[in-house]
Amino acid sequence: MGANASNYPHSCSPRVGGNSQAQQTFIGTSSYSHQGYGCESKLYSLDHGHEKPQDKKKKTSGLATLKKKFIKRRKSSRSADHAKQMRELLSGWDVRDVNALVEEYEGTSALKELYLQANLARPEARTLQKDMAELYQYKYCTDVDLIFQETCFPVHRAILAARCPFFKTLLSSSPEYGAEIIMDINTAGIDMPMFSALLHYLYTGEFGMEDSRFQNVDILVQLSEEFGTPNSLDVDMRALFDYMCYYDVVLSFSSNSDLVETFGGSQNCLDEELRAHKAIISSRSPFFRHLLQRRIRTGEEITDRTLRTPTRIILDESIIPKKYAKVILNCMYTDVVDLSVLHSSPSVGSLSEVQALVAGKLNMTRAEEAMELYHIALFLEFNMLAQGCEDIIAESISLDTLIAILKWSSQPYGSKWVHRQALHFLCEEFTQVMTSDVFYELSKDHLLTAIQSDYLQASEQDILKYLIKWGEHQLMKRIADREPNLLSGTAHSVNKRGVKRRDLDIEELREILSPLLPFVRIEHILPMNSEVLSDAMKRGLISTPPSDMLPTSEGGKSNAWLRQKNAGIYVRPRLFSPYVEEAKSVLDEMMVEQTDLVRLRMVRMSNVPDTLYMVNNAVPQCCHMITHQQVSTNQSSPPSVIANEIP
Repeated sequence: MGANASNYPHSCSPRVGGNSQAQQTFIGTSSYSHQGYGCESKLYSLDHGHEKPQDKKKKTSGLATLKKKFIKRRKSSRSADHAKQMRELLSGWDVRDVNALVEEYEGTSALKELYLQANLARPEARTLQKDMAELYQYKYCTDVDLIFQETCFPVHRAILAARCPFFKTLLSSSPEYGAEIIMDINTAGIDMPMFSALLHYLYTGEFGMEDSRFQNVDILVQLSEEFGTPNSLDVDMRALFDYMCYYDVVLSFSSNSDLVETFGGSQNCLDEELRAHKAIISSRSPFFRHLLQRRIRTGEEITDRTLRTPTRIILDESIIPKKYAKVILNCMYTDVVDLSVLHSSPSVGSLSEVQALVAGKLNMTRAEEAMELYHIALFLEFNMLAQGCEDIIAESISLDTLIAILKWSSQPYGSKWVHRQALHFLCEEFTQVMTSDVFYELSKDHLLTAIQSDYLQASEQDILKYLIKWGEHQLMKRIADREPNLLSGTAHSVNKRGVKRRDLDIEELREILSPLLPFVRIEHILPMNSEVLSDAMKRGLISTPPSDMLPTSEGGKSNAWLRQKNAGIYVRPRLFSPYVEEAKSVLDEMMVEQTDLVRLRMVRMSNVPDTLYMVNNAVPQCCHMITHQQVSTNQSSPPSVIANEIP
């Protein structure tokens, strides 16, 4: 158990587990860039149970495919109904009004694009490369000094040995802490700035300065021959994590002895230690950096150096469960949140597992693990890990997980970024959500946020219909809660016999729906003679609008849909995809008809003169005869043509 002092600082032990690529999430490559923001959002499953037999799996996949076909057919029929309703609305409109509506939709669509980009925005997390550059600049926890041209360069033994074969051989000859090694470089033309740039390259994979000498192929070849050619930074850091060469810190976890005795846990297992490097954990986490700096100020670090033992950091497992330690360290070394490490490592009976067993949360889903790890990342101030957890949770949003993710993300300790993604999923998949049981589990606040959106993917009639159903369901729950416990489960119980719709108190139902119904855009309900709207008015849930708000013969049905024709407060129509597509289709058809009509009129009018010179050119010959004879009236002979006899 723990670290062997005789192996320090030359220990280079392989690590078991944590290297699976089955469930890796690369931070910053969220799947929301293209898919998930249209009407056909991709759903993600959270199933991580045992694999089923092959034949059963085939049957299940066949049933799932059949179910998808039915859902797709149902969606297409609904879209056809919505398109038909929009076409009926536009049937009596002028082409200019239809064009104005389409322009309104296009403007709303442009706003939606900006809205989506704003939803995806979040502070940029510091990458491994940036933290390594800061580590080289500020010299946290250095353990060896390189002397070059009478200048001291404090560096980290483990990083240089992992990145460069030359330094691996050089540093092995001086194993003591704080050793001063004089550099003797054979490559000509290497001065102090260039040597510093070379060290910066080993830390970050970039030279960090613009020097024309680095463009010289001959110099680069000479450097590679002397120092060797390093791998990419992520490959070498992965190897450093796997083998932990020159580790100088161990992480151990305190446990609750009462729980250990109760469940028969082993103290040796609970105190298992994990190896790491001070340079890495201090550069990635301000929490560990401040902790190590405090140890230096108090003199504890001197004792460890004298005894040549690695620094021991004891963590409270109730705050940082040991099962997440490898995931955290893996992210510190690689910028990858790999939850498969949790399932590949053997169970060690840790305190967190005992607590999970007591709480009945032993089989957690991937999203739940990411939520728990997110809180640890905030505690460690490790933003890269936090954003990786956010990406995992966002990818896990589906009908089955929507309610849990909305509840978690809306809490003060939840992620506001994840909350925005969950609300976006709710708006995009609202038609699917409102026809499922998940709809009745939505809170009033989440439902209110959704129906206030201009981008909600549902018709106003469906919104009104299912809001009333949601209110009736909430009222039934109230009635069931008010029922005395003595009658619960009996023949006279409300839960047993159910509640009829006619038994519901309209006043109480109106009270439940009063914050929601004002955001239903009643003026945009299609068809115009909606039975859902009529029924809601009859029940008194929606008041009948006054006569001056009803469509007039002058404005027709387009009053409520067009900005320039609306005399009252204009309400923008929602960007409901079937309506938008049908409006564009109707406009295209109208434009074709108008073009054909104009072309036909141009053909009919082509022979009609429209200017005076055309009239002059079109005067018949007989008129010229009259004009000629009128000019010669001073002659004695009478006119030979009578005016009223002109043909």
